[in-house]
Amino acid sequence: MVTCAMVKVEDYQFPAGLHLLRQWQAGEPDAKQEMKRFFDAAIDGTFDDNFKQLAPANRVHSTASVHMLGLAVLHDLYGIESHSYYHDDPYRYVRVNLAVSRLLGISKFYMTWALYAWTCEPLGQTMMYPDKFPPGADPDAILINKDNWQDLGTPDFTTGVPQAIDGILSVTQELTGVAPLLQISAPYSLAADIYGQEPLLADVVNDPDRVNALLDHLGDVVLGPWMDHFFAKFPDGWVELSDASGSPFFIGPENCQSMSIRSIRHMLDGKPYAGRVFDNNYRGDFVAEVKKKARGARRRGAISGEDAGPNRAKLLELTEAKVSVNPLFVMRLESDKVDIGFYEDQAIRRNMPLTVGIGSPEIDRNSIEDLEAKRLEVTAQSQANVMAIKRVCETVDLPEDNHVGQSWPSHIYFEDINGQSQFELVEIILNAVRDCPPIERVS
Repeated sequence: MVTCAMVKVEDYQFPAGLHLLRQWQAGEPDAKQEMKRFFDAAIDGTFDDNFKQLAPANRVHSTASVHMLGLAVLHDLYGIESHSYYHDDPYRYVRVNLAVSRLLGISKFYMTWALYAWTCEPLGQTMMYPDKFPPGADPDAILINKDNWQDLGTPDFTTGVPQAIDGILSVTQELTGVAPLLQISAPYSLAADIYGQEPLLADVVNDPDRVNALLDHLGDVVLGPWMDHFFAKFPDGWVELSDASGSPFFIGPENCQSMSIRSIRHMLDGKPYAGRVFDNNYRGDFVAEVKKKARGARRRGAISGEDAGPNRAKLLELTEAKVSVNPLFVMRLESDKVDIGFYEDQAIRRNMPLTVGIGSPEIDRNSIEDLEAKRLEVTAQSQANVMAIKRVCETVDLPEDNHVGQSWPSHIYFEDINGQSQFELVEIILNAVRDCPPIERVS
């Protein structure tokens, strides 16, 4: 019988751990038994010393949100369901997420959860917890409407979800040594979840003053007090706001600036920790250069356009607005559809690091029609992304540790790796990261 003490995380260094995940995903019985031994050891604390090892500062590194993959693994191996996974045991949650990252070969830890759901749940929003998928707000039981949103008050941050998050962050800091990172929705995305995507978008068009008043209310009575609570407990921490629904792709670049980004600046006005709060996931920069637009309501697909013109001034204006709420790094997401060279140039001009996001649809095994063509595409794009990051690192002013000791996503950033990810493509991307020569700083 193999005991936990006999299982070594070092035996699963890249690409061995990734190959085990591929075998497990394929349903191989031996792989499932080996996965069970590996995660028995992880949950038991056998790998805790390894989790304190940070990524090398002189290399391009990788980060990933892996909580969905962690849930898929625990459900398959132990029958653990979604609510228990997220709520019941912070040590189990953190150790599983860190162990999953090690299996994948991700070099920099990044602790995440179902942040949109977990931001609206403490307010009283009716939730859905599927057995093996992350929670979400029930779209048929919206919490507020145009007549009662002003009555929404400040939740209790010492119970329920906020308490669970505090536990996860405390354990993450204990096991890794990195400062805690609170992830919550930005005002617009929170409003979309508790007011409804369609009603909110209708008000964006017909009653923008009401939208801005609602967003300011959410910042003043919910998100601002939550951040106050967080920084009182973790003064060295960071806050990552997420605002997919408020992106240019879904409400247009002008509304993104005048509503989504404006509401963040309002919320942070006068806060002593404003420099430790950032939003990095505004999607669809390309629409700033699109002349004809048609709007819709959902996060996953709302603006289409024709006649993309050379309106680079609008793109620069949008970039400036985004930097105003993320002064830490320049972010390029796949859904931005703008060439990586633009972001490399902006990072260098602004003397800021560069992070490149890998969206979950890019590595979703269920949406790949031609795997060989996808391999070639991902190989070429990964090499271009990695070299752009390397050039930025060699040009801009960076701390000695190249931010590997910070808890935010950086360099190559997988936005979501889950049980349906195509691990072969993940391996191609990570090979590009690992094959990149060391960063050479000019002294």
